[in-house]
Parts: sequence; C-alpha cells; structure tokens
Amino acid sequence: MSAVQEWERKRVLGQWGVRNENARERHERTILERDLAGAPFRDKRVHLRAHPFHRSPESYVASLGGPLPYMIRLREIAEETDAHVRALDDAWRNLCEECGGDDALFARRWRRLAARWNFTAVNDLIERHNRFYPAEARLPMDPRTRDFALVNGEHYSRRKLDAAWILARFPAELEAAAA
Repeated sequence: MSAVQEWERKRVLGQWGVRNENARERHERTILERDLAGAPFRDKRVHLRAHPFHRSPESYVASLGGPLPYMIRLREIAEETDAHVRALDDAWRNLCEECGGDDALFARRWRRLAARWNFTAVNDLIERHNRFYPAEARLPMDPRTRDFALVNGEHYSRRKLDAAWILARFPAELEAAAA
C-alpha cells in the first residue's frame, strides 16, 4: 500500500491554508463593514444569554420515550370524565322526558341514578394519579407546608368522582334538565 503524497492530500482535502478573498467575499465584507459602522457592539464580545430551561441527560432520555406516565394518565382521566359527562347529560335529559313534569319523581329517580353511577375506572386512574404524580412529575417540596408545591396555584391531587360530583353538574331539578 502506498502512502498518499502531500500534494494529493492537499488537492483532495483542500488543506491549503488561508487563501485570498475573491471578489464576492470582498463585496460582502465591505457591505458588512458599512452596516456595522457606528454600531455600539462593534468589536465587543457578545455574551450568550442564560437559557431558561436546563437540559439534563434525564430530561433528554425521558423525551425519547414519548409522554411520561402521568401525562398519559391525565389524558385518560380527562377522556373518561368527558365520556361520563356526555352519558350523564343524555341520561339527565331522557329522565326529564320520562318524568313528564313531576319534579319530585325526577329528583328521587335522578338521585338514585347518581348514587348508582359507576365511576370505578376513572376513580382508579384518579387514585393512581394522586399516589404517583408527585414522584413522576418531580414536584418540589414546599418547606412551609411540608407538602408538595402547588401546580398552577392548585394542589396536584384530584377529587374522586361520586354522586355529589354528578349533582353539582346535573342538579336534581326538573327545570334545569328541561332547559
């Protein structure tokens, strides 16, 4: 195997050192010098701004795996809750039609339906969220309260859905259901 000659290496790799500027580069340099004339930052070093978010290896690795478990769980909670709201709205309006103007019958039947409504799946998600969210989201501790810091000004835990939750959104009043 023969060694590459120096002149051939320079020809292939273009390692000739600093060359003279051509006409185009000279024109661009004069335009740049004219634009920078009188600029207050000319001949001064430009300092990089502090980046507001630090990039750590952990955050990079986590970003490769897609959404974190608490993000997926929060989306599932929202979807399940929306599905319950739609189903409850349908049941509320149907019961209103079935009761035919009898306010007491509507209230009694609606409270009974609210007490029997099954929130098992969404409440299981809410329970897992309340248990695991602080660790998964790496919430800092608040030394004054000795609890985790607030998230957007509110406590991170979510209240389970129950009959009181239903009655707060869909009251046992015939007038409200008929409207």
